[in-house]
Amino acid sequence: MRTYYVYILASRSRNLYVGVTSNLVRRLDHHRARRSEFTRRYRITRLVYVETTSDVHAAIAREKQIKGLRRAKKLSRIAFINPAWNDLLPEEGPEKLQIPRCARDDTRGEPPPGG
Repeated sequence: MRTYYVYILASRSRNLYVGVTSNLVRRLDHHRARRSEFTRRYRITRLVYVETTSDVHAAIAREKQIKGLRRAKKLSRIAFINPAWNDLLPEEGPEKLQIPRCARDDTRGEPPPGG
């Protein structure tokens, strides 16, 4: 069974990038090696939000849904899951990947109404 990740990367100035992948570590290496034009231009390298699912169609739909949200709503979701905006995949390596409990296995944590 394969796991799919819907993720948000951020820069220090909080520019955002939303993506979907089946190999999160490889995809983050791609972004951090500056092989993606958008993430290179805006120095977007920190993983600040991630959700998992085992359904590829649900992952793609969720990515589109998140991309369609207003910026304030995206910021609210990140703050709900990761209030300190810490990098969920630190330099120590993939074994240190921190996926918040409410973002795992299709159980999406929802911020309070209006948030």
